[in-house]
Amino acid sequence: MPIDAAKALAAEPRSGEIRWERRDVQLYHLGIGAGRPATDPDELRYTLETRLHVLPSFATVAGAGSPGVISGLSMPGIDVDLARVLHGGQSLTLHRPIPAAGTATATGRIAAVYDKGKAAVLVMRTEVADADGPLWTNDAQIFVRGEGGWGGDRGPATRQEPPAGEPDRTVERPVREDQALLYRLSGDYNPLHADPEFAKLAGFDRPILHGLCTYGITLKAVVDTELGGDVSRVRSYTTRFAGVVYPGETLRIRMWRGDGRVRVAVSAVERDDAPVLADTIVEHS
Repeated sequence: MPIDAAKALAAEPRSGEIRWERRDVQLYHLGIGAGRPATDPDELRYTLETRLHVLPSFATVAGAGSPGVISGLSMPGIDVDLARVLHGGQSLTLHRPIPAAGTATATGRIAAVYDKGKAAVLVMRTEVADADGPLWTNDAQIFVRGEGGWGGDRGPATRQEPPAGEPDRTVERPVREDQALLYRLSGDYNPLHADPEFAKLAGFDRPILHGLCTYGITLKAVVDTELGGDVSRVRSYTTRFAGVVYPGETLRIRMWRGDGRVRVAVSAVERDDAPVLADTIVEHS
């Protein structure tokens, strides 16, 4: 079996130093569509070094390392065909606000391996801490088609009942034609997001937007409209990737307010509201 669950779970965690500067944060923010309008005081918090705050989803690219979905595939006990792999979901827990520049230690391991019958799900956990203590914990859910069926733990149910009633707020966010080209400069150079020929081999008409770019666009929309622009209020952020986005499309982001949380659903306007992000929750103070 290409996935040896016992070996993957028993493997020693991998640790390494990561560093980021204000420029990295600014580039990430531009990659998720910040800076429009360029002189808007609210947008300058994302783009101007003298006012800079850090959107928590920057944690998914901090240090310009490979995203968890890639690093997880190189762990002991994991030997799978990349063509069978999907980034199924992402969850982020913030232990304190992310500084605009820093040095930290990132420790990654396979935290869980689930047998879904026709597929396997790997949970790649990355814990990041600096000299002052824990900063964040990232979990990437890696869905591997055709690798289940060994009788292992099916894992927890992750799908939720849709939010009841009409959303409390709906916003639309246009995705630039060059959004993926800009976002990939933060570290994810998968040609699926830039090379038309590679995208066709993968079964797409044209390159698709990074799921984690949509993830960042969505969190920014929630922070800006529901949290008063205060990034420090975010406590955790979880989503399931339900569909693709093509550069040039428009995201429709629906939000339902709850007690200390905002539930979110994201769809592609031009494709009859095709689902993009589902089971999405931002927990906040």
